[in-house]
Amino acid sequence: MSQVALITGGAVRVGRAISLALADKGYNLAVSYNSSREPAKDLQKYLENKGREVLLLEGDLSCPETIKGLVNSFQNNFQRLDLLVNNAANFFSTPLLDTNCDEWDKVMAVNLRAPHLLVKEFASLLTECSGSVINISDHLGLNPRVSYAHHSIAKAGLVSLTRIQALALAPRVRVNAIAPGLVLPPEGMDQEKYQQEVDKTLLKRAGTVDDVTEAITFLLNSPNITGQTIVVDGR
Repeated sequence: MSQVALITGGAVRVGRAISLALADKGYNLAVSYNSSREPAKDLQKYLENKGREVLLLEGDLSCPETIKGLVNSFQNNFQRLDLLVNNAANFFSTPLLDTNCDEWDKVMAVNLRAPHLLVKEFASLLTECSGSVINISDHLGLNPRVSYAHHSIAKAGLVSLTRIQALALAPRVRVNAIAPGLVLPPEGMDQEKYQQEVDKTLLKRAGTVDDVTEAITFLLNSPNITGQTIVVDGR
């Protein structure tokens, strides 16, 4: 029986690369998305033509009721869950002192609360399969920026949550995180600004989505690693 992976935010950008890489490894997929319906449908069609089973799950993960519906839809279609990748994120460039309550709550709900709720809801199924969880954090969670204050804080929280989840789900389920750096330009960032950020890295180059998918492969092939965060930022 094929293994099954659920990737949140799995239709575009890094999430799409993760979905494609896992499909190439033989996983059937559940892919959640919020506003990326057409890219999600394109991904589903592409992977189904390659023989993979793909379930699309639409909804805003900032809403707990949406998460419950997602879980129900998943369980109506799959009887196992071998890998949960908490990749979905939102990203606002707002200085700390300009951050209001609504934006703060939205960032925390998607980037931090949703990974907790999904692990909580799927804990039994992951345990039955001796599965894994991989949380996609961010280098800003370890090197925060004032201009991305709440995002940095939420991703730092996700690093801590990863460790706590690993403790709570041991010994049957491993939980780790990946903290990518400059993999793709943030939406709205011009090339000059992006290059300035690249020049600040030790390696003086941007990463690629392959750096993230290869880190996932490493974690999947490392049965004695749990509760850890792999930083992939060239710094």
